[in-house]
Amino acid sequence: MKPITKIYDVIVIGGGASGMMAAGRAAERGKKVLLLEKNKNLGEKLKITGGGRCNITNAEEDEHILLANYGKGKPFLYSPFSQFGMKDTFSFFESKGLPLVVQARKRAFPKTEKALDVYKVLEKYIKKGNVEVISGVKISKISGKNGHIEKVIASGKEFSAHSYILATGGISHPETGSTGDGFKWLRDLGHTVEDPTPTIVPLAVADDWVKELSGVSLSFMKINFFINGVKKLSLKGKILFTHFGLSGPLILNAASKVADMLHDGQVTATIDAYPDTDIGALDKKITKIFDANKNKIFKTAFKKIAPEGTVYALLPLLKNIAPDTKVHSITKEQRRSIIDLLKALPVSVTGLMGYDRAVIADGGLSLKEVDTKTMCSKLYDNLYVTGDLLHISRPSGGYSLQLCWTTGYVAGSHA
Repeated sequence: MKPITKIYDVIVIGGGASGMMAAGRAAERGKKVLLLEKNKNLGEKLKITGGGRCNITNAEEDEHILLANYGKGKPFLYSPFSQFGMKDTFSFFESKGLPLVVQARKRAFPKTEKALDVYKVLEKYIKKGNVEVISGVKISKISGKNGHIEKVIASGKEFSAHSYILATGGISHPETGSTGDGFKWLRDLGHTVEDPTPTIVPLAVADDWVKELSGVSLSFMKINFFINGVKKLSLKGKILFTHFGLSGPLILNAASKVADMLHDGQVTATIDAYPDTDIGALDKKITKIFDANKNKIFKTAFKKIAPEGTVYALLPLLKNIAPDTKVHSITKEQRRSIIDLLKALPVSVTGLMGYDRAVIADGGLSLKEVDTKTMCSKLYDNLYVTGDLLHISRPSGGYSLQLCWTTGYVAGSHA
């Protein structure tokens, strides 16, 4: 093994969102920085985030409301967010030529809607600071004793610095290199690491009609979740049907609650395709459509009633009405069965999809072992930890990347 010949001020391990921010910030302070990345290229997960559009932050101006989205992490985050908060994220990217726009649910995106442009800003940031980047390196060990990190062993070489920033990410999107290595190293160093569970993931379902609608997205649906037939949760929003089940922001953000429900019994759901229309009003609407199409076959008229793109998947669920039945011969009872179906489309939840489909997985370093004013470990005086390595839950909507920008900047400011 080659002996250490060059000692850096800061070594950053992991070239994702928080790692690049941390490296750029440390370099901006005049530090000699080395960034180690196991992939051939930096920012692999960042380049695909938000479906390639990159939900860069959430533009909630009330800090109490914003931080409430981080669950039990809220009290730990006031200090780091006071150093680099949501408004600082806007200033940082816009001052570097990337204007942001705010869309539904206060989600902020680059105006270009290209995640690659976010990556390019960070790439320029680290280049400007002369950060040395070594990519394609496999780190085998982070060596420390007596509360001090001494070196990193990577691809048969030893690297040493005065401070180390661990920014390897969690375990969502393992295809981008997020395979939980950082969790292992933290445990090896004696830190408490909470086991991750995929918290923002799609739901797997058993129903063929759902899978037949793969790719169809419906806005303003209401979904009710039941445990053993007892209603436990009710939500409204956009639902995306997939080849394995249900996805979309509404479903992703409900996943952790559904995970808890699955421990308690059989979970079923119903989707209300007309959440703002009561049964009486829906009956009148259907009667009016039937009167205008009384000589046509039911299949044709149903297109005007069912949500767009769902007709052929839903028709088989109406077992008491043949698709080619003439509309004028449909009985009051059959009409009622149409209403009942549209107000409660049946779904049987079989589980959550795994880490490979997780948007965010929680788990990570216990916040009790981090000084969140600096992001420094309480066990090692020169080890800083950022981003998805921290045990902080959060919904989708820009909160995860904001956590990366905040913790990365704070670590880079203090290392």
